[in-house]
Amino acid sequence: MTALLEARDLCAFYGDTQVLFGLELAVEEGSITTLLGANGAGKTTTLRSLSGMVRTRGDIRFDGRSLAGQATESIVRRGIAHVPQGRGTFSRQTVEENLKIGAMARRDRAGIAGDIERVYGYFPRLKTRRRQQAGTLSGGEQQMLAVGRALMLRPRLMLLDEPSFGLAPIIVAELLDILGALNRSDRVSMLLVEQNAAIALELAHHAYLIETGRLVMAGSAAELRANENIRKSYLGY
Repeated sequence: MTALLEARDLCAFYGDTQVLFGLELAVEEGSITTLLGANGAGKTTTLRSLSGMVRTRGDIRFDGRSLAGQATESIVRRGIAHVPQGRGTFSRQTVEENLKIGAMARRDRAGIAGDIERVYGYFPRLKTRRRQQAGTLSGGEQQMLAVGRALMLRPRLMLLDEPSFGLAPIIVAELLDILGALNRSDRVSMLLVEQNAAIALELAHHAYLIETGRLVMAGSAAELRANENIRKSYLGY
């Protein structure tokens, strides 16, 4: 498969403090790749680096073209949607207003209307709450709205930061089923940061393990799932 996203010798900085050290990773087109690691390992910073939200050094290429020096807004227009940790919905706007905000970079009104209905097809509960303020939704519904808003960009790549955080197991299973369906039916590529390594490795095709800002392991999800150190440290058996 062809790499849709590639990062080479990726370093990231908060002020003078370096937090990523020479990462080499790729997301193949049409695949789901997961980035595993303990809290503070640099997973969220990696996604923020790919979105142009922190100072970086190294090379990031999307669909063969460099993202160096591009603002976050330009990266979004290229087809990369970031679903941040904590969901980031606009709490005082309605569900449908949040979805329309996700399509602000677009001008095709008919297409936007069609995509809103498409999102409601994936998340029927959002349709029943379309006029409800986002801040009054349950945690699971807010996470669904965050994913739906990202889909309004018609992204080729989604960067997902801890989508299962704080959600009940039944909601997590439902959300991950939908992400898998999006990948299969719409060929949306995904880079998934997920604290729950078991469900991440079940969903993903490829996986990386990061420790203190450095990649220490890479391979297929099946390979990492079978690795004894991964099982003991992250899977609990």
